[in-house]
Amino acid sequence: MFGIQNYAGFIAAIVVFQLIPGPGTLAILNATARNGIKVGLAAVLGTLLGDFIFMTAAVAGLAAVMRANPILFNSLQWVGAAYLCWMGAQLLRARIAGAEDKVGAPQSAWRFFRQGLAVSCTNPKVILFFVAFFPLFLRPESSSATLIAMMAHVTVISLSYQTGLVLLGNLIAARLRALPAARRVATRLAGLALIGFGIKLATGNR
Repeated sequence: MFGIQNYAGFIAAIVVFQLIPGPGTLAILNATARNGIKVGLAAVLGTLLGDFIFMTAAVAGLAAVMRANPILFNSLQWVGAAYLCWMGAQLLRARIAGAEDKVGAPQSAWRFFRQGLAVSCTNPKVILFFVAFFPLFLRPESSSATLIAMMAHVTVISLSYQTGLVLLGNLIAARLRALPAARRVATRLAGLALIGFGIKLATGNR
């Protein structure tokens, strides 16, 4: 279908890839827990734009350029690692208000859109994933239309999954809102997880 070889396997692979938690997932959940559905969806759009940029770059052959220039690849890794660690440190330092405290002013959706985009765009392994992933489902006679269809499938499935993640995350956040101790633990764990992703990203290709 759509010129994609092993279409069912292609769909299943995208779903499995989405189910694996990563820094983008944490960025989306963090935005949702702090500011609700609207801001969570802004983070989703940011990560999707980053993925789309990488998919387009992969199709255009930029991955080959990155492989031929390891300094560029390593530089992007370190930038991404530093950004994730910075986000994690911010969560570790964040003050968790109690139920008796006044609710602070909501932060802008644009801020979390940029944050989601930055998290996605500073993970150069994503582009290498798409370069390794797409050829598995291409036929020798596949045209550029097939590649466009594959990109559309990844985007639609990602949007569906991440929107569900926002709705579920908002529901859980609402339950935890009156439990500052639980929120504190969840926030600190998210911060540690982001730092862990940053360290893994920085050391993964050594």
